Amino acid sequence: MKRPVRLSARDREALIRLITTGVHPASSIRRAQVLLDLDTSVGEPDPKEVIAARLGVSGEMLRLVAKRFTETGGDALATVSRKKRDLPPVPSPVTGEVEARLIALACSQPPAGHARWSLRLLEKHVELTEDIPNLDHSTIGRVLKKRNCVLI
Repeated sequence: MKRPVRLSARDREALIRLITTGVHPASSIRRAQVLLDLDTSVGEPDPKEVIAARLGVSGEMLRLVAKRFTETGGDALATVSRKKRDLPPVPSPVTGEVEARLIALACSQPPAGHARWSLRLLEKHVELTEDIPNLDHSTIGRVLKKRNCVLI
């Protein structure tokens, strides 16, 4: 095997506990089972094809779990848990300056013919304003709710 998996006794116990007790995501349980079956510290593991058939996973998944185990420096729990993202995939169009402009607009007098601001009305005025990016009414509502700004 290209990337041998050697688990300590403590890691084995933690993985067995994860599999047998509590409520955990199915993907975490499956990765824990893969690690336990690939473990070389208790003897020679079965061939990859046998392990894959027994667990109902692909040979590629066995390879990826073993690779992730080596990338995490042998941390079994980090291998089975979900990988956290460093940054969101798309940066938010709402910055502090945009929030401030939006709140200022919501606190200003509504246009003629309207008694008060609505989220859809704010959305239309945001589209007309050049220095604020176009925002959906639900995004505007989230920004105002976050800052406890109530449209009266």
